[in-house]
Amino acid sequence: MANSLATRLAAALLVACLATAARADDDVPQPSPSPSAQAPSGQNPSGQKGRAGRGGEAGAGTAANAPAAEQHRLPPDSTTKQSVALPSRTLNFSATAGSIRVFDDKGEPLADIAYTSYQLDGAEKANRPVTFLFNGGPGSASAWLQFGNVGPWRLPFDGAVSSAAPELQANADTWLDFTDLVFIDPVGTGYSRFVTTSEEARKRFFTVDGDANSVALVIRRWLEKYDRLTSPKYLVGESYGGIRGPKVVRNLQMQQGVGVRGLVLISPVLDFREYTGSSLLQYVASLPTMAAVARQTKGPVTREDLADVESYARGDFLLDLVKGQADTEATTRLADKVASLTGIDQAVSRRLAGRFDIGEFRREFDRKNGKVTGRYDASIEGFDPYPDSSYFRFNDPSGDPLMAPLTSAAVDLTTRKLNWRPDGSYHLLSESVNKAWEFGHGINPAESVTQLRQALALDPNLKLLVGHGLFDLATPYFASKIILDQLPAFAGPSRTRLAVYPGGHMFYSRDGSRQAFRKEVEALMK
Repeated sequence: MANSLATRLAAALLVACLATAARADDDVPQPSPSPSAQAPSGQNPSGQKGRAGRGGEAGAGTAANAPAAEQHRLPPDSTTKQSVALPSRTLNFSATAGSIRVFDDKGEPLADIAYTSYQLDGAEKANRPVTFLFNGGPGSASAWLQFGNVGPWRLPFDGAVSSAAPELQANADTWLDFTDLVFIDPVGTGYSRFVTTSEEARKRFFTVDGDANSVALVIRRWLEKYDRLTSPKYLVGESYGGIRGPKVVRNLQMQQGVGVRGLVLISPVLDFREYTGSSLLQYVASLPTMAAVARQTKGPVTREDLADVESYARGDFLLDLVKGQADTEATTRLADKVASLTGIDQAVSRRLAGRFDIGEFRREFDRKNGKVTGRYDASIEGFDPYPDSSYFRFNDPSGDPLMAPLTSAAVDLTTRKLNWRPDGSYHLLSESVNKAWEFGHGINPAESVTQLRQALALDPNLKLLVGHGLFDLATPYFASKIILDQLPAFAGPSRTRLAVYPGGHMFYSRDGSRQAFRKEVEALMK
């Protein structure tokens, strides 16, 4: 999840080509030193200090750089016993807030990557699933998933305002009933931080593949540290996590020696190639969502209610788009149909040739009342602070109000309840990370469909669940529908599923949608 930073993603035209290998002992050509990792306590998984681990983790390499690195080090991991009383059951579990230090292949410390884990007491590790979760951005911490959806405590998102009290509640819909949980904050987000001063090393983390490699590495090291390599493993990624997730799965398979049972993607972007710039598919992908926003003003809407719009979008609408504005009859027909589906004034639709980008729709939908829709949930409206401006100068009423209460809740839980007290700031959404992100060099924008196909082809037991909100304009559900429909037969309905719910980018903020999606995830893990 990101707020206005997501617009930069949509404009990105490049994809990272330079990958850093995940383990220093991999026999793979390296253009530059690759990261390896160990627990921040300086111990290997067995808990014995000073012994060489895997991937260039020798104690000598670490000790040589200890003085400078220790100045930036996060505090030792903190594990506490916790309990939440929920309807019909009480969950007792161990909660750990800590970090894993990442090194290059020369033993130089690069970064401390923070995580929060919850492991149910009394469960047999070999059969107990463990799920690793991360948000997107790039530059977003995992607090959105932890406190909005999955963790043992939840902050109500629906109707939140900036001044709302950041009071966490026991989450009756937590996934901890059926899987242990590990929330990962990539470097530069949450409390995760660099310990290196090398600009070259820092830049490698802020690339599409370098980011995925570092997250995969941390997952492998967490599994080693807590003796969970034999447990069933699942990954969950939200938003830009749709790019990161398949790449992490592929890296785990091929570089880390770790298999994954299932991948869950929430409001993902999977491919920037066809849904940005001058691509006509961006209009096809967003039209059903725009129609859903218009129809929800008259009552509840489900995906089934949009069957006519989906059929039109991939049929006559696309045909008329392809004919182009040189065909005035097709353009007028298209513009008038779009106006009728979206509620946008017909004259405006004709002026724009029926081609609404996201910003134009948000402003025009309720312009008569001086309001704009949310990007992350277009069913939510707020006032346009500059209604007479000739260009867009508004924020997101569906996402921005959450920043303050969610940040406060995350810091309070981590420092007070989990007793982990890093110095420095907590970054819920890092603009500096987002601005520094290198999407690549060349003509191909970022995509993860390649790795998704490869991972599904390699492991016939791997399953995919994709969840979307009907009113999400940041990552419209129909874009994922189009992509999933192109997968080969081996990745058919028995292995891949698209579930669409009322709500926006964080559809889980709605009780019914959150509970329905939880059932889908639990079924996936059985």
